[in-house]
Amino acid sequence: MRTGEKVRRRTAQTILAALFFTAAASQFAPSGRADTAKYAVSVERGAAAKMRDGVTLRADIYRPQADGKFPVLLVRTPYDKQWIMNFGLKAAARGYVVIAQDVRGRFTSEGDWYPFKSESQDGYDTVEWAAGLPYSNGKVGMFGGSYVGATQYLAAIAKPPHLAGICPTVTASNYHDGWTYQGGAFEQWFNESWSTGLALDTMRRRTEKGMDALGGSKVLPLLSYPVLEGPSSNGIATYFTDWLAHPNYDNYWKQISIEDHHADIQVPILGIGAWYDIFLGGTLRNYVRLKKEAGTEAARNGQRLEVTVGGHAGGGRKIGAVDFGEKLEVDGDARMLRWYDWLLRGEANGVEKEKPVKIFVMGKNEWREEDDWPLARAKSTRYYLHSAGGANGLGGNGTLNNTAPVEEKADQYVYDPSDAVPTIGGPLCCQALPTGIGPQDQRPAEERADVLVYTTAAFAKDTEVTGPVSLDLYVSSSAVDTDFTGKLVDVGADGFAQNLTEGILRLRCRNSQERPELANPGETYHITVDLWATSNVFLAGHKLRLEVSSSNYPRFDRNLNTGEEQARATRMIKATNVIYHDKAHPSALIVPIVP
Repeated sequence: MRTGEKVRRRTAQTILAALFFTAAASQFAPSGRADTAKYAVSVERGAAAKMRDGVTLRADIYRPQADGKFPVLLVRTPYDKQWIMNFGLKAAARGYVVIAQDVRGRFTSEGDWYPFKSESQDGYDTVEWAAGLPYSNGKVGMFGGSYVGATQYLAAIAKPPHLAGICPTVTASNYHDGWTYQGGAFEQWFNESWSTGLALDTMRRRTEKGMDALGGSKVLPLLSYPVLEGPSSNGIATYFTDWLAHPNYDNYWKQISIEDHHADIQVPILGIGAWYDIFLGGTLRNYVRLKKEAGTEAARNGQRLEVTVGGHAGGGRKIGAVDFGEKLEVDGDARMLRWYDWLLRGEANGVEKEKPVKIFVMGKNEWREEDDWPLARAKSTRYYLHSAGGANGLGGNGTLNNTAPVEEKADQYVYDPSDAVPTIGGPLCCQALPTGIGPQDQRPAEERADVLVYTTAAFAKDTEVTGPVSLDLYVSSSAVDTDFTGKLVDVGADGFAQNLTEGILRLRCRNSQERPELANPGETYHITVDLWATSNVFLAGHKLRLEVSSSNYPRFDRNLNTGEEQARATRMIKATNVIYHDKAHPSALIVPIVP
């Protein structure tokens, strides 16, 4: 194997390991029926399924070597269908037909690759093709994570008649906000690393089409023969430039938005999310809204949610710099199969008696079942920002407590895009940064003067925060556009500052991501920064901390503060950004406290 080919495969494997279905997110300990093999398994490679426009997609099929018909588990992936082999063999031995298909334009399937564009119609056509196979009983369930979760939701909104359920893991609800952008800011690290990884296969396909040994045979001198002509990279990932060309939530995004089509979903869903996952917000939104908006009563009542730790930030008991204990590590395949045993095969294995929500509570590091999400018993609590006007950095005088402010001097800092606050851990994909991934010590960032730090007194007893978290701020800026970031942090007795959840808002998007408006310099605005959610027990002696700044780079692109089109702008200016916290402007962190 050539060195370049080895590098390509290693890089692809790294990306796949971070993205592919249940390996990306630890799930839950199986119970009930044992996971035992009953059948010998036959494997068919490269089975052809013709889509409505004539394009042929290829799939590997794993099925029991036995008479009769079996339910189908379908995975449609852009990450190479061969990676499903171990699961395919295991599930087929259990009595399922497992179909792993390369999506359009990827690996062995025909057509042109463009994320999201064809997944609804191809998903519909593939489900119906799978249901009609001679060894299928007509019930099709789907599974997988990240983009493979998107292929499930996009198929579901097309309403294929034989789709019986989906099990999407660590995936989103809106491919604008919470995938490509967040709060109006471009998810730069994810978009660039993901697109680069996907482009490898596209480049390979283009190279193979251009191979012409006969045409090159006339080249003289022989030393000048091009063993391999590298193809042009022009147009290799047109979707990336299209994403930059559509920074607002317009029709480009709306036509593929899951949450704009929740009413079209008619199947039960086991949705798996993870604290520190880059798509956590969408996982939670899908559950909450589908319980109310799904197209049938069975679908509305059939929503289930399970939230672990890690997702794209890693698997195993240690995520980032934190060991979450032995209870976190479980068999995700078995959990998903147990759910499908109940849903597709009608087994009375206890799934029907379980509560619909199961979450891993950090701090205590234990699993807990719940009646719903968000927790009805959680009390929305305001922690007001306070200071003497100098909350800058760890050495500042910023504090948090439940007492509303009266008269206090505002805090301010200078945000310089050429010296942005670095990303330290957090929800990242598809590779870790040198500063880590997931939970990491935030003190290096908190030393900076352009990071405002507000901290509570040490808790006298264990205090649980479980549910949505938001930041209610009164702000102004010297610039016509800038960003405001927030980060919830658990400070241990030893000072270790563990990030829990975070968010960002581009000021121009303060009222709408469909119709952004530049700001008036110096004018005070009341904004909300969505920090998504967490479940964490602040142990006795720990402190709750809030960081406020204007950058989290390169997770998000740097706002250059000029108001120009971000995709093309090169000019940077500094912005003096102000956070007000007084009687008329009671800025606060809002967290759900569980009694």
